[in-house]
Amino acid sequence: MKNLFLITFLLVSALFASSGLAQNTMHHKKNNYVVLTKKIPQLNPIILTAKALAVEDGNKFGDFQVIICGKTVTDLTDKEMMQKFIDDAKKANVKIVICGISLKQFGVGPKDIPQELEVVGNGILHNFQLQKKGYLSIEL
Repeated sequence: MKNLFLITFLLVSALFASSGLAQNTMHHKKNNYVVLTKKIPQLNPIILTAKALAVEDGNKFGDFQVIICGKTVTDLTDKEMMQKFIDDAKKANVKIVICGISLKQFGVGPKDIPQELEVVGNGILHNFQLQKKGYLSIEL
């Protein structure tokens, strides 16, 4: 009977100790975000959202990426229009990522878009990979 009580006590203590470790680990975790969009004009409210989350999260604010996929990649060739979005994104620590499959599908070469934009092979796959790393994700 004493052994059963001792084992139960040890198990309960171990559970509470590991629970505290999990909370401590979560406490130091950064909040990372990814937004997948198919419309360039949505960059403005997305960047505003990133700024608000950075203020709200404080030191817990981590990485914020926007993935652009679909036919809208053809609009990326308007470098003058894109420059304001690029400047605003840089100030807000937002990384703009472009889907390479979309570029290929709609005949846009990587040299046709501003060099500040990062091209990944597959934007949807990139989104899933970030989600597997714990990023909070939304598609617009």
